[in-house]
Amino acid sequence: MRRMPSGLRPRSGKGRYAMTTLILPGWQGSGPEHWQAHWLDLMEKTVLVRQRDWQHPDLGDWLAAAIEAIERHPNAILVGHSLGAALIAHLANRRPDLPMAGALLVAPADVDNRAAQVLEIASFAPLPTAPFGFPAIVVGSRNDPWMPPARARILARMWEAEYVDAGYAGHINAAADLGAWPEGQRLLARLATVAQGKPLPHGSGFSGGALRKPIFPVAAIAN
Repeated sequence: MRRMPSGLRPRSGKGRYAMTTLILPGWQGSGPEHWQAHWLDLMEKTVLVRQRDWQHPDLGDWLAAAIEAIERHPNAILVGHSLGAALIAHLANRRPDLPMAGALLVAPADVDNRAAQVLEIASFAPLPTAPFGFPAIVVGSRNDPWMPPARARILARMWEAEYVDAGYAGHINAAADLGAWPEGQRLLARLATVAQGKPLPHGSGFSGGALRKPIFPVAAIAN
């Protein structure tokens, strides 16, 4: 991946994006047309969590890199895509002591059902299902080849995260042609608001711990 230019538990912070945003790409990284790459280009205080080997991910190595980044940027919001979202679940399960303000898990990879076919992700199975200790949103797609939407909803409920239906957006990656994905940026802003302990507008629907209706219109993207 190229380097682009530089139950809820509220955490402290100030400003719309006062805390750092840590970007966790999935297997093979996120190319220049991926929304994660656009966020690194456009948004302040957004940091890429670099992995030693994007092609052959090892859970231990990826955890170590993420832990180092979180310790360097305490109270950051984690934004994971695909295997990066699965990595967040492992972080929440193995290191609940880490100062994580919140997480946005986009199109999490179903490592339990795909590890047999894709050996590169085998070390990430099984996927933890324990509740997170921080506010989180899971964004799923109705035609994601890496995660059936019904399972994504179940995982969100088990993690006590809000579930957002992205419509027919494939794997919510570069192929979906989302650009800088403004809807995702709005979700990130909502997480930042909750993490800072600020009230959301009445009727916003974000409370975590339960399955919720989409908080932005269902996408009409076909992959």
